Amino acid sequence: MFHLARSAFISSLGLGIALGLAAPPSFAEPDKQVYEKAEQYKGEALKLLERLVNIDTGTGDEQGLSQVSGIVIEELKKIGARVETYPAATPANGNNVVATFTGTGKGKILLMAHMDTVFKHGAAAAKPFYIKDSRAYGPGVMDDKGGIVAGLYALRILQQIGFKDYAQITLLLNSNEETGSAGSRALIEKVARQHDVVLNLESGRPADGLVVWRKGSGTIKLEVTGKAAHAGVAPDSGRNAAMEAAHQILQLGQLGDREKQTTVNFTVINSGGSTNVIPDHATAFGDVRVAVPEEFDRVEKDLAKVSEKKLIPDTQVTTHLTRGFPPMPANPQSEALAAKAQAIYGELGKKLTLEGSGGAADSSLSAGVGIPTLDGFGIVGGGIHTPEEYAEIDSIVPRFYLLTRMLMDLGNRK
Repeated sequence: MFHLARSAFISSLGLGIALGLAAPPSFAEPDKQVYEKAEQYKGEALKLLERLVNIDTGTGDEQGLSQVSGIVIEELKKIGARVETYPAATPANGNNVVATFTGTGKGKILLMAHMDTVFKHGAAAAKPFYIKDSRAYGPGVMDDKGGIVAGLYALRILQQIGFKDYAQITLLLNSNEETGSAGSRALIEKVARQHDVVLNLESGRPADGLVVWRKGSGTIKLEVTGKAAHAGVAPDSGRNAAMEAAHQILQLGQLGDREKQTTVNFTVINSGGSTNVIPDHATAFGDVRVAVPEEFDRVEKDLAKVSEKKLIPDTQVTTHLTRGFPPMPANPQSEALAAKAQAIYGELGKKLTLEGSGGAADSSLSAGVGIPTLDGFGIVGGGIHTPEEYAEIDSIVPRFYLLTRMLMDLGNRK
């Protein structure tokens, strides 16, 4: 349950924004001081983004993660942050960074971003940062190094204008988000519980959007044990684990439910070693995405039941579902935060799209422990997890403005 202060925060948040949900936002004048600072820092921010992108930080790349965290810590200390580092728990590595700013107000806001990318070592050298047609390209440029830069410069703007009307603002940088945050989950959940609200700095959606809900993620492990035999001399004496695994993949892959937005996709298969040997072992892994937690329970139950239907007699089949990120469902608190963001963006004469995503993220962890959470506050971009990943340069100023004003509004709660 929320403590009383947080309950009051949520109540005031919902009450104060309810009218904004019922009617178009009234477009107030922009905060001139904040906007001018956002414009002033655009070029500097691009240079920092280039530095970060040109360092490989694939999950597990300790050297690159150390370099990036060192750069970010240096920038944070310049603006007065108290910085602590926490080694990621096994099996992850690298340090997580927690930077804290203490003010004189009442609101406690957590910003989250991640330093790791999906790109392998050498990607930055093969395709370094470059700009073309108002877009910046490079590995991790929008997922999530653009988010790190957005967080740093929103905090810098607050420091420059002397805004302290918040109780606490914390920036948490994760070293292993792309592989499920197993090494940081406990830290994220602990820190999130110490705050009233969480803004996740994943990239803004290509249509200039925020993310109000996300699916949860899980992984299926399928193991088949058979019996080896010579594929030409005595194939019938063997029990083909690869064939049984293929059968299981086809039938277990039907456990998705379109109406409930549940997907099951097998993505990795391993079996055999020689073409002339009937394989005695096979493993396969599948990706599961769910919009509601109960679907994890249903998929887990059906995996055991359906896998009993075998194609190859005398093979042994086992299945196991590992739950990763929980779902981040839309709720009145996230909708209220979105309406607040919409009103702030309206000060610039702009409108946000409000979207959901099949991708999981750390915002699901903070939402999972009951903290009002909104996602997508990074620089707008697209081509996520591909060599064509990009960030929209023209989104830098409005996104810095949006995040800074959100921090001011949430910090300055009555």
